[in-house]
Amino acid sequence: MLREQAGLTIEEAARITRSSISSAYRHERGESAPTELAIEVLRLVAENHRKARPESKFRFIDLFAGIGGLRSGFDTIGGKCVFTSEWDKYAVLTYRKNFREDPEHIFGGDIREFTNDAEALKTIPEHDVLLAGFPCQPFSIAGVSKKNALGRSHGFLDETQGTLFFNVAQVIKHHKPRAFLLENVKNLERHDKGRTFQTIMNVLRNDLGYHVRSKVLSSRPWVPQGRERIFIVGFLEETDFSFDHVRVPDGPGPKLGSILASDVNPKYTLTAHLWQYLRNYKAKHMAKGNGFGYGLFGPNDVARTLSARYYKDGSEILIDQGNGKRPRRLTPQECARLMGFARDGKEWIIPVSDTQAYKQFGNAVVVPVVEAVANAMRPHILALVQREVG
Repeated sequence: MLREQAGLTIEEAARITRSSISSAYRHERGESAPTELAIEVLRLVAENHRKARPESKFRFIDLFAGIGGLRSGFDTIGGKCVFTSEWDKYAVLTYRKNFREDPEHIFGGDIREFTNDAEALKTIPEHDVLLAGFPCQPFSIAGVSKKNALGRSHGFLDETQGTLFFNVAQVIKHHKPRAFLLENVKNLERHDKGRTFQTIMNVLRNDLGYHVRSKVLSSRPWVPQGRERIFIVGFLEETDFSFDHVRVPDGPGPKLGSILASDVNPKYTLTAHLWQYLRNYKAKHMAKGNGFGYGLFGPNDVARTLSARYYKDGSEILIDQGNGKRPRRLTPQECARLMGFARDGKEWIIPVSDTQAYKQFGNAVVVPVVEAVANAMRPHILALVQREVG
C-alpha cells in the first residue's frame, strides 16, 4: 500500500492529499479509490521516504507492547520493529496512531497465540533484539512436583509454565535473539519472597544460556516523577555491557512545572464532593499513624509514581491550583509528558478516552529511561550483528 510505503498514518495521508479523514478511511477499507492526484502525491512521498529513511542496523520485536514505550527507545538507536504483540484493543489503537506503519511489520494480539507450538513460533519474524514488559505473576511448582514424582528431569523453565514470562522464554528459546531487554515493576525482586525473580534469572541464565544483568532505575533524573522499574538485559554472548554505562543527565532533575499546561479544562478540577472525601480519607489514616491519602503537588515538586488506577480519582498526583481553588488531576497530555512520550514540542496522539489514556500511561515505561538503556546496549548489539554478517 502506497500510504504504508510512504510511512504515513491515515491522518497524515489525508492531510497531504487534502482529503477528508472519512474519505481516507474509505480508501483504506477499499470502499472507494483516491484521486489520481492523491495517488501521485503518495507515490512521490513514498519514494522520498525510501531514499531518506536510514537503513536499520538491527531488527527487534516488541512484546506486551502497551503503547510502545520500549519500542520508542529502540527506534531512536537505529532499530527496526518487525513484530508487535499487544492484546488490549485500546492500547493497540494508541500504538498504531503514534508509529508509522511499515509493510514488513507484523501486528499480533495475545502472545500466547504465537507460542503454542514450534509452527506458531515460526510466525514471529527473525530478530536481533527482544523487548518485553511482561506482567509479574507467581510461579506454580505443581508441574515440577509432578515431574519429581515421576522421576523425570526438569529445568527452571518448567517452573514458569502457565505464566506470561514462560511465553517470553519460549520466544527467546526458539529464536535465540542476540540480546533482550525485559522490564518490570521494582517489586519483582521481592515478589513471592524473591522466588519469582530467582526463577526468572535461572531460566534466562541456565536454561536459555544468556549473560544477564539487572538493575532498578529511577526515572527521577529524566522526568519529574519518582518512578522506579527493574530492567533486565541479556546478551547471548559475553559482553562488557554494564548499567554503569547508562548515561544519566547531570544536575537536578526536572520539576512538574516543566510538564504542566497553562490552560486546563475545568473538567479536570476535582468536584467538591470528591475533594472532601479525599481529605476525610487522609485525615482518618493520619489519625491512625498511616501515610495513606492523596498527594498534592505544585510546579516546583516531583510527583509520585503515576499508576494505572489514576483514572479513579487521581489522588496520587493532584495539582495545587492555588488561590483557594480545589486541586485538579493531570490531563492525559500532561501524563504523556510526565512519562516522556511527548517531548521537544511534539505532542503524543491520544485517540482514546481519558480513562483509557490514564490506564495506558500508568502501565507504561518512561521513554527517556529506555532510551538511555538502549544507548548503552547499542554498541554491543551492533558488534554482535556485524560479527554475524561478517
